[in-house]
Amino acid sequence: MPNRVLPYSRFSDFDIGLFRAGKHFRLYEHMGSHLVEHEGVAGVYFAVYAPAARMVTVVGDFNYWAGDEHLLYVRWDSSGIWEGFIPGMKQGDKYKYRIYSNLYGIVTEKSDPFARHCETPPYTASIVWPIDYTWRDESWMESRQEKQALSAPMSVYEVHLGSWRRPWHEDRPFSYREHIEQLVPYVKEMGFTHVEFLPVMEHPYTPSWGYQITGFFAPTSRFGTPQDFMQLVDAFHEAGIGVILDWVPSHFPEDAHGLGKFDGTAVYEHPDRRKGYHPDWKSLIFNYERNEIRSFLISSALFWLHHYHVDGLRVDAVASMLYLDYSREAGGWEPNIYGGNENLAAISFLKDFNEAVYRDFPGVQTIAEESTSFARVSRPVFMGGLGFGLKWMMGWMNDTLRYFKTDPFFRKYHQNTLTFSMMYAFTENFTLPLSHDEVVHGKASLINKMPGDHWQQFANLRTLFTYMFTHPGSKLLFMGAEIAQYHEWKFDSSLDWHLLSHHSHLGVQSLIRDLNKLYRSEGALFENQYHSEGFEWIDCNDAESSVISYVRKAKDPKDFLLIVCNFTPVPRHDYRIGTPPCKTMEEVFNSDQTRYWGSGQVNAGILKVESVPQHFRSHSLVINLPPLGVTVFKPLYSTEENGQMALGH
Repeated sequence: MPNRVLPYSRFSDFDIGLFRAGKHFRLYEHMGSHLVEHEGVAGVYFAVYAPAARMVTVVGDFNYWAGDEHLLYVRWDSSGIWEGFIPGMKQGDKYKYRIYSNLYGIVTEKSDPFARHCETPPYTASIVWPIDYTWRDESWMESRQEKQALSAPMSVYEVHLGSWRRPWHEDRPFSYREHIEQLVPYVKEMGFTHVEFLPVMEHPYTPSWGYQITGFFAPTSRFGTPQDFMQLVDAFHEAGIGVILDWVPSHFPEDAHGLGKFDGTAVYEHPDRRKGYHPDWKSLIFNYERNEIRSFLISSALFWLHHYHVDGLRVDAVASMLYLDYSREAGGWEPNIYGGNENLAAISFLKDFNEAVYRDFPGVQTIAEESTSFARVSRPVFMGGLGFGLKWMMGWMNDTLRYFKTDPFFRKYHQNTLTFSMMYAFTENFTLPLSHDEVVHGKASLINKMPGDHWQQFANLRTLFTYMFTHPGSKLLFMGAEIAQYHEWKFDSSLDWHLLSHHSHLGVQSLIRDLNKLYRSEGALFENQYHSEGFEWIDCNDAESSVISYVRKAKDPKDFLLIVCNFTPVPRHDYRIGTPPCKTMEEVFNSDQTRYWGSGQVNAGILKVESVPQHFRSHSLVINLPPLGVTVFKPLYSTEENGQMALGH
C-alpha cells in the first residue's frame, strides 16, 4: 500500500545542531503535531524523536488505527528524528506513534511527547490542536518584572484544581472556565499576590495529584481545552495575580503510552537503573546526560512561559535530582567521577534551565523545592549557584510545625527550635511553605496539629500564620488552611467550605485576608525580605515566657515594624519591650482581635515610647501581650519628625 505521508520538514541544520548539543530550547516549534499548509494543501506535520526505531507510523481515528499507511521519514542526518506531512488531517484528530524498534522486534504505541492536547484519562491518545489565543494581559506583562521583583511582596495560594471547589450537585471538579468565575475573585478578595497550581500537565493517574506527568506540553483535558486554561491564566492576570505552575523534570511514570522505553530503548530515562529509576515513587528518572533530553525538558519549561504566559515555575523534588544516593541504600548508587554523591549532569541541567528561563523571560521566577542544605540554590549561575530565584524553606517549615505541635507548657524548653531559622534565613532567597505535603498521609490538617482545647487550637493557628507573615521570606499557603479545615486534604473532594458558617473558621479566613493586606502594604515586611538588613532581634531569649520579639525594617530607615509573639495561653500585662528610637507607636495588627475569634486583648490608642533601657536598647515600650497571640507595632511620626528624617537629622 502506498505511503500517504509527504516529505516535509520544519528543521534547519542549525536546529538539528542545537538539538544534538542540548541547546535547542524551543523544540515545541518543530516537534509534535502542527496544523500547516504544504503545497496548498491543509494537513498536519509530525516530528518525533525515536533514535532506535526502524520504522515509525502515525495511527489514529483518521486511519482507523491502521499502522501501514502513514509512515514517517527518518532524517538523513542521524538525528533520530522522524517526520512528515499528512494531508487532510485536522484539528481534533486523535493519534499516536506506532514505533517499530530495531531491537528484539519490539513495537511500542506512544502518545506524542510534544502533544498540545490529550484525551481525557483513562484514554491516552494525543489530539491535533492549535494553541492560538488572543491575550488581554498586556498591562500585567508590561509590569510583571516590577511586581515579581525580589523586593516585592509574594504571597502564594497553592491550589489543586480538582479539589478546591466542586459542584454541590455533581461529583466532578470545576472546569477551567468555572474556576475563572469562582477561584479568580476568591484569590483576589483574599489578597494573595500569586496562585500556584499543582501540576496541570497531562497525567494518567489522578491520585498522583499531577506529579506523574506524561504530557509535558499539554494542560490536562480533565478541566477543558488549552484555550480554556489560557483564559484562566488571562483572568488571573487581569485581576493582578501572578500564576505559578509546578513543573516536574525529576521523574515520569512507566505507563505504556508514555515516555518509558519510547522506541524500545531508554530514550528519555537513564539506561542505568541506579540513575534511571526512583524507588520512592516507582517512576523513571530523566537522562540528564543525554543532550536531546535536556533540550526536551528545557523546551517544556519555556513552552509554558511562552504560550501560556506563566509567571513562574516551581520545580518539584530538586533534592532527588541533585544527589545520586537520594533514597538509595549503600551499593545502590555509583559515585560521580570525583567520588562524590552529586549528580553532576542534573546540576548542569538545572543551571542551563535557569539561565535559559531568566535570559528569555525576564520578570519570571523559578522556585526550587529543595529540602537539603545544598549551597547557593537561589544564587545566579555566574556566582556558582544553581540559578533559581527562590527556594522553599523546608527547615523553617519542619522546625516551626514541630514547635507548634508542642504543648505550650513545654515550649520554653524548645525555644531554639523556633529561633534557629534566623541562623540561615538569608543564605538563600527563601519562601516559607505550608504546602499540600503537610496536610496529607496522616500528618493531620494544620488546625489538628495545634495543641490545646478548641479555642487554643484556633489561637495557635492564628499565631502560626501571623508569625509566618512577619518572618523574613515570601509566603505560600495551601488551600484550606485559610479556613482551618479539619480534615486532611483529599484530592477527589471539595474543601469543607461549610465550615465558614462558624465564627472560629471565619475568623481564621479574616485573619489571612488581613495578613495579606498587612504584608502587601508594609514595606518593612517585603522590601528586605531576603536580606539581613531587614531583620533585627529585640529578644529571642525569653524562653521562660515563650516570648520572642523582633524588628522588620524597610529600606527607609524610619520605616519599621516591631513584632512581639507570645506562644503561651497566658496573657502578659505590662510587658516591657525594647524598641528602636521613636516617640510613639501604635498597634497595627493583633491576632487576638475578636473579629478573628480571639479574646480581644489589644493595645488601643497611641502608645508612648519611654527613654527606659531594655533589651540593650535606650528606648522601650510597655504593652499587653494577648494569650497565644502576635502583636505588630508601627512608629508614629509627627510632621516635624518626618522633615528631620528627610534632612538626615
